[in-house]
Amino acid sequence: MANEKPRTAIVIGAGAGGIAISARLAKAGLKVTVLEKNDFTGGRCSIFRSKAGFRFDQGPSLLLLPNLFRETFADFGTTLEAEGVELLQCFPNYDIWFSDGAVFRSSTDTAAMKREIEKWEGPDGFQRYLNWLAEAHGHYEISLQHVLHRNFTNHAQLADPTFVAPTIALHPLESIWSRTTRYFWSDRLRRVFTFATMYMGMSPYDAPSTYSLLQYTELAEGIWYPKGGFQTILAAIERIGRRLGVQYRLNTPVAKVLTGGPDGKTATGVLLESGEKLEADLVIVNADLVYAYNNLFPQESENKSVGPTITPYANDLSKREASCSSISFYWSFSKKIPELGTHNIFLADEYKESFDAIFKRHTLPSDPSFYINVPSRVDPTAAPPDKDAVICLIPVGHLSATHPASSWPSLVASAKKAVLATVEKRTGLKNLESLIMEETINSPPEWQAKFNLDRGAILGLSHSFFNVLSFRPRTRAKGVRNAYFVGASTHPGTGVPIVLAGAKITAEQILGDKKMEVPWVPLREWKGDVQAKQGNEKRGGGRLDLVKRPLWTDDWNLFLWSVIGLLGVVVVFLAGPAAWGNGGFVGDW
Repeated sequence: MANEKPRTAIVIGAGAGGIAISARLAKAGLKVTVLEKNDFTGGRCSIFRSKAGFRFDQGPSLLLLPNLFRETFADFGTTLEAEGVELLQCFPNYDIWFSDGAVFRSSTDTAAMKREIEKWEGPDGFQRYLNWLAEAHGHYEISLQHVLHRNFTNHAQLADPTFVAPTIALHPLESIWSRTTRYFWSDRLRRVFTFATMYMGMSPYDAPSTYSLLQYTELAEGIWYPKGGFQTILAAIERIGRRLGVQYRLNTPVAKVLTGGPDGKTATGVLLESGEKLEADLVIVNADLVYAYNNLFPQESENKSVGPTITPYANDLSKREASCSSISFYWSFSKKIPELGTHNIFLADEYKESFDAIFKRHTLPSDPSFYINVPSRVDPTAAPPDKDAVICLIPVGHLSATHPASSWPSLVASAKKAVLATVEKRTGLKNLESLIMEETINSPPEWQAKFNLDRGAILGLSHSFFNVLSFRPRTRAKGVRNAYFVGASTHPGTGVPIVLAGAKITAEQILGDKKMEVPWVPLREWKGDVQAKQGNEKRGGGRLDLVKRPLWTDDWNLFLWSVIGLLGVVVVFLAGPAAWGNGGFVGDW
């Protein structure tokens, strides 16, 4: 087997990562079987329908970083559009509601943003906004090239000058809150431009400032919604995989990853909970990574070959900082609520305290911030005529010793009461609860039970400095050959577009380990959208469209005038005695 190319692969879990990597491996020529514990695919990125005909996205409800999605489809020789995916732009991006009745409307419209920002911080504020946007653009471009299109298999890579030099500009050691205060001088706008760290399940007071790239992509590329629900994108990738021969088995929970080989340290297949054994040359795990190391891989008490490596590592992972969880309400409203746009953010008055409650005390804040999505506002197919589908997500702490599963029913009731009261007070709406026809709830215990999420943390492990890059659990399983990971808690991290990028990274690692050809443009050749399209004069109208950096850029001007200034000083000092008489210029001093 050591010298043979693998022929079969098993993927555990049909989440975004599992669906994407199964199609990639099938394209590379492997026979792939995906095993999913639930009766649906997509994992947290799935949809469900209520009895009354309302459609809800169970997890993600806004699409960011659209080029990463397009890259995935391009690698399969197709496009989103060709696969029947229609992206609808959400405009404006958000309505951000404050306790004093003010509403900040965020959008891709620069003129509108100018008015919004100058309303609170004057003309100088808009200039600072543009400076912030320029820095966030740098965070975005550097991250795409040096993080999202690169694997990290050892700590030595962090000392590589080709990595260190550009990533200093990511400001990874400064929090996004601290960095934002340089550009926005009112607490109102500081909150507007930092709340998005919740997409990573982190507090803005702890998240590296690198993550300003999230709000940059919203402002520069827009927020999008796939018509028919977010899961339609994964359904399209699933169809591509099926065309390539991928087989899906739903309602098929895995009990263990099997190991064997001469030293007992090679993955050989899986044992299903039903007792059935399936053999494979490769095992790729898209289940929650912490859960998998603690429950799917052999432990020390049952396997003396790999257990002594797995068990201590699994224990360490269980102690690592995790992301937040959520209480998510899915409401079927009997009428439209025009006061609410597609995306609405209600920010807590006690902003920092709300994050401390989530990340330090692992509970529901007394004054919670929350997000309300009305998918039927942008996509009418989400609800019956003249009605609205409404999703409310309240970030909360994950399961802990102080807040176990038994404590959450009362917290859910408190959260619902707080949300409805806040929405009514800030929007002027009345008697919202009477309009709710149906209600479905996901809270930390449900997230844990449905998707085997460790501690019910909806975004996996935290993205703090020592939980990213080579510090994050590796894509190649520890202590077990021929086993790999894809998903939120391995590199590069959480979020559907990031996980799709991770599927490409892990797939190429597998093909590289097995000396197999990569059947798409490989990571080492990725040069970014503009450079990849440019390359020569054949792009667009020929030479008119050739992108070429001019000599007289600001950097060159600065360098040139610095040299001229220095030469001027030297000339003055050398010519001083002749030009200035007795003692010259120096002597006069």
